[in-house]
Amino acid sequence: MPRLIPATRVLAIAGLAFCLLLLPGPAPAQAQNGQSDEIEIDTAPVELDGRLLFRVRGATSLPAQTRAQQIATRIADAAADPSITLDDLQVREAGTISRIVAGDRHIMAVSEADARLEQLGRTDLATTHLARVRQAVEEYRQARSASAVRRGLIESLIATLIFGGAVVLVWWVTRWLRRLLGQWIEHRLHATHMESLEIVRADRIAETSRQALHLLAGLILLGLAFQYLSFTLSLFPSTRALGNNVSALLVGPLQTMGTELVDQLPNVAFLAVLFVLIRVVLRAVRAVFDAIGRGALRLPDFEPEWSTPTYKVVRLVIIAFGLVVAYPYLPGSHSEAFKGISLFIGVLISFGSSSAISNLIAGYVLIYRRAFRVGDLVKIGSVIGEVTDYRILATRLKSFKNEEVSVPNSQILSSEVTNYSALARKGGLILHTEVGIGYETPWRQVEAMLLAAAAKTTGILQMPAPFVLQRALANYSVTYELNVYCADALKMLDIYHDLHRQILDVFNQYGVQIMTPAYMADPAAPKIVKSKEWYAAPAVALDKQG
Repeated sequence: MPRLIPATRVLAIAGLAFCLLLLPGPAPAQAQNGQSDEIEIDTAPVELDGRLLFRVRGATSLPAQTRAQQIATRIADAAADPSITLDDLQVREAGTISRIVAGDRHIMAVSEADARLEQLGRTDLATTHLARVRQAVEEYRQARSASAVRRGLIESLIATLIFGGAVVLVWWVTRWLRRLLGQWIEHRLHATHMESLEIVRADRIAETSRQALHLLAGLILLGLAFQYLSFTLSLFPSTRALGNNVSALLVGPLQTMGTELVDQLPNVAFLAVLFVLIRVVLRAVRAVFDAIGRGALRLPDFEPEWSTPTYKVVRLVIIAFGLVVAYPYLPGSHSEAFKGISLFIGVLISFGSSSAISNLIAGYVLIYRRAFRVGDLVKIGSVIGEVTDYRILATRLKSFKNEEVSVPNSQILSSEVTNYSALARKGGLILHTEVGIGYETPWRQVEAMLLAAAAKTTGILQMPAPFVLQRALANYSVTYELNVYCADALKMLDIYHDLHRQILDVFNQYGVQIMTPAYMADPAAPKIVKSKEWYAAPAVALDKQG
């Protein structure tokens, strides 16, 4: 039976093949050497009243833009002079140059280089330019006639009235739709009993709808304003160029974005394939670590509780690798602005994350060092508490006073950690307390009383059995240490509390005085509490409550 190939592997192979297809092929030899068959020649448009007449080339001593501006100025001066007729505009030959003149005024010169650029003969090009100059002069004069100015004012007034009426109409329709939409939403909410939901409320829905309606109305008004300005300014020759630029302000950015989008399609396709591959790899890696965490997959010397933090590290490495591969294909990645932003972000990270990185590294060191786990009773520095949560940056403890203490992982790594619960689950945690008893009391009696008190204490283990150590033969008393075992370190305070109560009761019962914490001289009578006074008021009430 043939072996089936996993779908993820097929997808990965297909993605890699597609990426190879997107890679650019070898450049032609001339392009690689920086050579080209054609040399780009700088040209500039000659415009009059915002209308293009023709384009002219430049020279080293006379840039194309300067030459075009000079020609446009001469044509405007000739058109503004009523003494110059259209018949005065002629072409005069001067050796290898054809000159266009207006009477005695020089307008422009047409050379062989200009003719080669337009792929025409010099005489034909000069005749074509002359016809265009005559037309421009005639249009220039007609646009400034009294009838043309009067017609422009009337048309601009009509356009202004139409624009004002359109603004009023859009405003009125927007108010009507907003009111109608609010009534419809309120009716639908009451009909479907959605007013009781706290997540989606009527006022939020209505507000969102109003904002969307206002946005649509704003876009419509903006488009009307552009059309109005473009039409009105184009009616007058002095503002016609500005009117054409108004349209370019709206259409130009859209054309630029469309062109850039088309140019970036191969890079976008590569990024999409890379994104799919990274997701497939991350899912496969997560499946492996989930299996390790559940115990379905076992690795030598790898604890199941390490699966989640290890997966986070591996995921970070994979994502970082993907970002490195994707960086050259990001739109605008080679621009100076993108590089500046990247450098700025890098500087911020380097200056502002030193402590965060140290805590991050310390967090992973603690995880793999297995100093503690959630639920353990630990002592970190001067803080004793139960570990409720440990993250990459900090560890949270709950103290015996029900206080939550957040300790940075870098501080934990640099200080000693005492774990009371690690060995308590196996052999029991040893709790100890000391008492000082005089030399006149037999040590066997003292040990028996301490063991009797331990036997009455709840929460301690009888196996292993409690034991007593004689820690010191002090100046005035013998120091005895009672050691007991407990299985739950979190009950430490309760066990100590009950153990001390039982020791006091047993020593008072047998009339033995505890000499610690200080001893000055032998009293006339032992300082003990007689049994009949054990429940002096209000001890009875407190005992019953306990």
